[in-house]
Amino acid sequence: MKLKKVAILTINDNDNYGNRLQNYAVQEVLKKYNNKVETISNCKGKYGINVIIYKIKDLIKKIPIINRKYFRFNNFMKFNKNIKASKYYIDEHHVPKKLAEKYDCFFTGSDQVWNPNFNRMSDIDFLAFAPKDKRNSFSASIGIDEIPNKLKDYYKKNLLQMNNISVREDRAKEIIIELTGRNDIEVLVDPTMLLDAEEWDKVSKKPEQIKEEKYILNYFLGELSDSRKSEIEKIAKENNCKIINIMDKRDPFYVSGPSEFLYLEKNAFLICTDSFHSSVFAILYNRPFIIFDREQEGLKSMNSRIDTLIEKFNLKNRRFSGSITEENLNHDYSEAYKILEKEREKSLNFLKKALDIKE
Repeated sequence: MKLKKVAILTINDNDNYGNRLQNYAVQEVLKKYNNKVETISNCKGKYGINVIIYKIKDLIKKIPIINRKYFRFNNFMKFNKNIKASKYYIDEHHVPKKLAEKYDCFFTGSDQVWNPNFNRMSDIDFLAFAPKDKRNSFSASIGIDEIPNKLKDYYKKNLLQMNNISVREDRAKEIIIELTGRNDIEVLVDPTMLLDAEEWDKVSKKPEQIKEEKYILNYFLGELSDSRKSEIEKIAKENNCKIINIMDKRDPFYVSGPSEFLYLEKNAFLICTDSFHSSVFAILYNRPFIIFDREQEGLKSMNSRIDTLIEKFNLKNRRFSGSITEENLNHDYSEAYKILEKEREKSLNFLKKALDIKE
């Protein structure tokens, strides 16, 4: 099989577990097909002299400072060493000369690369700098239920110029069909689900703060109401568990990077979350979990990918319904794993098509 040079363009967020883990997953899956895989940083305004300034600031942030924010950043940077970075930087105002010729194939995604509510989004996220036959999306996420009217023509034009399109949500597929009339859109699982637990263990790391005791892992991107907090605390007390609030800056585990996050997911007594990727890793690591809907306006619209996840894998009983029950603490994902095997095969077939692999 001929070695191909493949580039990933995604959101480069060094403070987001799901973002870093999906980037790594896409890389590892593509490498299985004898590809040399690199991630091109889409860094707004970070080209020319700004690249030097960016690297200096990056270096300064790595200096150990007694501040959880910076220890957290350092742990993210350590994880990033697992992701092969391209020497090229790109943004909507600067595309390296002849970049399209440097790679055989480009993939945009996963993550919410097509979410219009993110002001970082541009033509770069539709790979407009490359010829159509090199433009592919891999489990790209729109993240919302409707494209604003003023952007529909923009999306239509760019989506029609994509070669192979796969998305992460059922609603995203519907949106693209409505806009373009294309009938070749595939809904694939998030790339993090294409690696099994053993493969994730290779980049997992035990947090220094961990002690040999049971714990409930709280991972909430939205706010947690007092009533929900009390319910979790009640279950923790009944089961002699401590509570780790990984997104709380006051919690010692806030410094955890993606590697430490994997360990915490794998070994939790229970996972309470409103996070898509926390739910994904609970499934992969065979841990009981409860999904809480986000209550804030503006965050509710981002629930569609969680809806797709639990519907696809028949896990609607994982939703919080006002109280945490014995059923929530027990779990059986045997049916979900059978579905996952089929979904993995579907994803790999899509990649073979995009990479033009003939068997």
